[in-house]
Amino acid sequence: MMTELKTSILSLACLACFALGACSNRRPAPAAPSLSVTETAFSADSAYSYVARQLAFGPRVPNTGAHDSCAAWIAEELKRHGARVEIQEGTVRAYDGTELKYRNVTGSICPEAKNRVLLMAHWDSRHVADNDPKRENRTLPVPAANDGASGAAVLLEIARIASTATPRMGIDLLFADAEDYGAPDTWGGKHREEDWALGTQAWARQAAARGYTADYGILLDMVGASDATFFREYFSERFAPQTTDLIWSIAQELGYSSLFVNDEGPAITDDHVFVNRIARIPTIDIIDTRQQYGQTFYPYWHTRDDTLDKISKETLGKVGNVLTTLLFK
Repeated sequence: MMTELKTSILSLACLACFALGACSNRRPAPAAPSLSVTETAFSADSAYSYVARQLAFGPRVPNTGAHDSCAAWIAEELKRHGARVEIQEGTVRAYDGTELKYRNVTGSICPEAKNRVLLMAHWDSRHVADNDPKRENRTLPVPAANDGASGAAVLLEIARIASTATPRMGIDLLFADAEDYGAPDTWGGKHREEDWALGTQAWARQAAARGYTADYGILLDMVGASDATFFREYFSERFAPQTTDLIWSIAQELGYSSLFVNDEGPAITDDHVFVNRIARIPTIDIIDTRQQYGQTFYPYWHTRDDTLDKISKETLGKVGNVLTTLLFK
């Protein structure tokens, strides 16, 4: 993903309720979720194991065997938990002309429900560790424990929960590919935002053509570090302020205000931007940024040190608790 310097600050929107309904075709009146025992249904241990399992394949860079094996495993894991699985495959052209074979995997829960939420995470690994402090590492791929595997792990744990619990609405879990193949800063060509999130751009075009929609979407990106902070991302505030209000209010009710910081953060050109622009689904980004403004991510972002030991079960658990409180009865 890329950062863009924010040029203006808008006041926070008033707290609003968001429509949540049963896993059925009926559209209920808007209602906020009630906090209940589902707060503890999310297993941080299970999510952590899902991060470890992805890393065991090696860097999941497009056009590699590790990438193919991990995609197949994600699809099988979703099927094992009872989700209806769809795989979108194709080829996209990277910034340097490389043809990338991508694979977007979607697991649908309660596929018959009209009210739906789209949950997203990218599962691929960056092809170069261009932010690594060691020059010799900068042409090597990133292990991608936090930047990729953490968000995918939370989605897989939600799929596991949904195999035994009743969601309030239909859930579509999108594991987006080829997100992180954008140009490194050392590249001499033109830097374009459309060179990022290539798999999601393909998915969004297909979704728009099919007429797929969801009430709202939530993207998870870098949601596993021990000292993470999630600000209200700039584009999320513009495209989907109601959803941002809802997520941050749940987090505060659960006592997570130091993690979900109730202040506006930087603009991130991430998967959610293209879902908003192309598929027209109001989507927010829960992403770890370390300063309210500027270009500061998780300190091991795009380095060879984005490894399993940097992942916190506590952070995974808190993110998961927010989502299960939102999604399940």
